[in-house]
Amino acid sequence: MLKLIRLELRKSKFTFLKGVLIADLAILGFMILIAFTGMDEGEFGTYGDLFQGVSVFVKAIYIIFASVLISKLVIDEYKNNTITVLFMYPVPRKMLMAAKLIIVFLFTFFTIWLSNIVISGILAGIGYFLPDLIEGTLTMDLVMTYSMQAGMDALYAAGIGLIPLYFGMRRKSVPATIVSAVLIVMLISSGFGNGSFRMGDLLGISVSLALAGVAVAYFSIRNIEHQDVS
Repeated sequence: MLKLIRLELRKSKFTFLKGVLIADLAILGFMILIAFTGMDEGEFGTYGDLFQGVSVFVKAIYIIFASVLISKLVIDEYKNNTITVLFMYPVPRKMLMAAKLIIVFLFTFFTIWLSNIVISGILAGIGYFLPDLIEGTLTMDLVMTYSMQAGMDALYAAGIGLIPLYFGMRRKSVPATIVSAVLIVMLISSGFGNGSFRMGDLLGISVSLALAGVAVAYFSIRNIEHQDVS
């Protein structure tokens, strides 16, 4: 399986890593704008608010990014019929498809987790040198709690990022894959009641959607050995 994952990564030439850098810089720039330049004054009054804001933006961006990766690794293969050539290899189809989906899952998990830590760390550093901009004190307990929360959020989001596979595979459609991801992000990230409540903040919703994504991945490859790929 590791060899298949390496082959897929080589085939993609790691081009998506440039997209990760651009996305992180965009998130960082936007967060600096709204947190430190007076735009939406009071939006991030404490470090806890700041970290939560970073988490919301990062999860939203990379769930959509996951749908783009699914489109590139899976849907485009079907649309261009290159999946037929791939399935001629003396390797079970399930393993080939599982390798692709593992890449999507791990990519989403690590990019969300690391992006949360890096962007939050930079913003916290700015807040440390400009103490009047953010109320409260950045404590080690807060840092440890947020780091653990960021890891759990990344795990849930990695599962949620697989849900667009269902919509994309129905019609072998890249737009359907990406649009479904945008709708999911809107559902879990949009604030209700002056932004004080988000569906994604509910543990039950996050876990349920993550499990749904894993189920989508499983059922997408369960009978693939006997499916017509045309």
